[in-house]
Amino acid sequence: MAADCLFCRIVAGEVASEEVLRTERTYAFRDINPVAPVHVLVVPRDHIDNAAAVSARHAAVVAELLTTARAVAEAEGILERGYRLVFNVGEDALNSVAHLHLHVIGGKRLGWPPG
Repeated sequence: MAADCLFCRIVAGEVASEEVLRTERTYAFRDINPVAPVHVLVVPRDHIDNAAAVSARHAAVVAELLTTARAVAEAEGILERGYRLVFNVGEDALNSVAHLHLHVIGGKRLGWPPG
């Protein structure tokens, strides 16, 4: 756990969140600034800075992020109609928390390009 990381503190229960799902390696919670009716963040319980810091040793946790995202989509009723999965990396992508997180976004027809 990184002491100054907001998402590490959320995973540890030090900062409140609205839990959607949890697994052995992941934690999913509602985004506080949703861009769609369903906007859930899936984070690894262990700190990884961002998607650019992922290496082969993270294979199991990255796979679990994706399977957790699918479970979130199913639980939120968006599995069949579709949803978007997004990793943001760096300042230009508006990544505001330096902890790997996967956005699960859906519940409405999403435009392209996003934003």
